[in-house]
Amino acid sequence: MKPPYNITDKILHLITQIATQLGEISATHLHKPSTELRKQNRVKTIQASLEIEGNTLSTEQITALLENKRVIGPKKDILEVRNAIDIYESITTFEPTSLQDFLDAHGMLMNDLIADAGELRKKSVGIVKGEEIASRGLGTPPAENLRFLIQDLFDYLKNDAAPILIKSCVVHCELEFIHPFMDGNGRMGRFWQTLILMQEYPIFEFLPFETIIKKRQEDYYTVLSICDKQGNSTVFIEFMLEAINEALQESLQFQNRIFTQKDRIDYFTKTFKKKEFTRKDYCAIFKTISSATASRDLKYGVDNQLIEKIGDKRNTKYTVVR
Repeated sequence: MKPPYNITDKILHLITQIATQLGEISATHLHKPSTELRKQNRVKTIQASLEIEGNTLSTEQITALLENKRVIGPKKDILEVRNAIDIYESITTFEPTSLQDFLDAHGMLMNDLIADAGELRKKSVGIVKGEEIASRGLGTPPAENLRFLIQDLFDYLKNDAAPILIKSCVVHCELEFIHPFMDGNGRMGRFWQTLILMQEYPIFEFLPFETIIKKRQEDYYTVLSICDKQGNSTVFIEFMLEAINEALQESLQFQNRIFTQKDRIDYFTKTFKKKEFTRKDYCAIFKTISSATASRDLKYGVDNQLIEKIGDKRNTKYTVVR
């Protein structure tokens, strides 16, 4: 059954804005961020998603854990981060419409944090916001209905003709309503939305839209409460599309700040996949620079042994030194 929601003018406007930015990202090959940028964005994603749930570790501490370094901090917080690192590094192995994968993902995320990690809850629960009970369980479905409800939601995800941007928001919101686990529902909803989106748009694997949710954490809970009362996901879809749109804007602004020769060459050598390339290929990536600037960049790359020059004049080609 299709979950209830309406397509508003605001949703249509945001979808158009997001599509435009995704097109720009694809055209400029920014959907393939450098290794360092991927690492930074993953850290931001993990830090923001867990901080929403009360985790106290900083981005610096999470970076250290990602690099297998020793970190001093609350044992529970460190374990939460280690689990999150594991699940995000395994994100490409999950199928977003598989109930078993959904349970396996929760098992990884909550491993050693709760006794029933990877298992659907077996009793009614209250939804906790910080230390306050936001709902006393009156809106959460009984445990015996959970498996059917999640499978029905995944059938909607698989078969409905709505854009994936909308369906990902609906699934995130509905998972909050269903509340399938005793703990970890919020972080699973955010993780599963990322998984859904990256199936169609690879940039979302490393787009930390959770940072926008963290900045608007009170609005996030308020919107979920409104949707709970109204019985549909419309307001949540608008909220999440705004967060995605803002995250894409920030990503474009950051990645387009590649001003120096070294920055451009480093970016190009880490992302270009073909064996050989020309100055024209280089200019196709950096559309705002002149041919003369491109030539100076390429000379810098040759002089610093980042690329090799083959041929001369019109026949000049280059290869990336791996």
